Amino acid sequence: MLFIACTQWREARVQISFAILKEEKRKMKTKQTIAIIGASGNMGSAISKSISGGNYRLLLLADKEEGKVRNLISSIQDINPSADVEFINCSREASWEADIIISAVPYAAEKEVAEKIKEVANQKIVISITNPLNKTFDGLETSPYMSAAEELQKLLPNSKIIKAFNTTFAHDFSTGQTDGRQLDSFIAGNDEEALQTVSELVSTAGFNPVIAGDLSVSRTLESLLLQNISHN
Repeated sequence: MLFIACTQWREARVQISFAILKEEKRKMKTKQTIAIIGASGNMGSAISKSISGGNYRLLLLADKEEGKVRNLISSIQDINPSADVEFINCSREASWEADIIISAVPYAAEKEVAEKIKEVANQKIVISITNPLNKTFDGLETSPYMSAAEELQKLLPNSKIIKAFNTTFAHDFSTGQTDGRQLDSFIAGNDEEALQTVSELVSTAGFNPVIAGDLSVSRTLESLLLQNISHN
């Protein structure tokens, strides 16, 4: 009986030590810098708020709406005083500093963003959240054999393009739930390590990350958002 008790005690100590080690490892994890281009928009703002409590340094950009971004920063710091967030007005400089770049701009503006950051986005994760909706919101501007994310990959051939957050609406970020159930957020991309990194980011934002497949699956994800708009 004493032997069994001692064995259980040792196993408990090992489990506790492992848990402590895991927690310390989490705390020691290097803080990643994320540049959010288009932070003044509904989606850019919602993403910024939802991940501000994570182990990230946020660089928020908006070329023409500096006031909105500064107000966003103030609201984030009111909620989370320890948030590491700052305004920056140059997408190239922010992308040079960043480990992850989130392109939270309309489809029509993504090409211009790519041209500005191409030289400093090599081997970096670039998240495309855009949906190539037409002006009447009843169709996509891309062909059935192409997606906005794949177009961005062509514009940034040396970057790791990941499709994420495009199937969620800005108001979903306030709770990450509907009817008491955590919402899924689909992710697509060609780089396994980048997919895992973005999965962690999606979890921090409050959603359940679901890796849907390689970057070509973003065609389906962009069509899915169009269907959601049609149903709503």
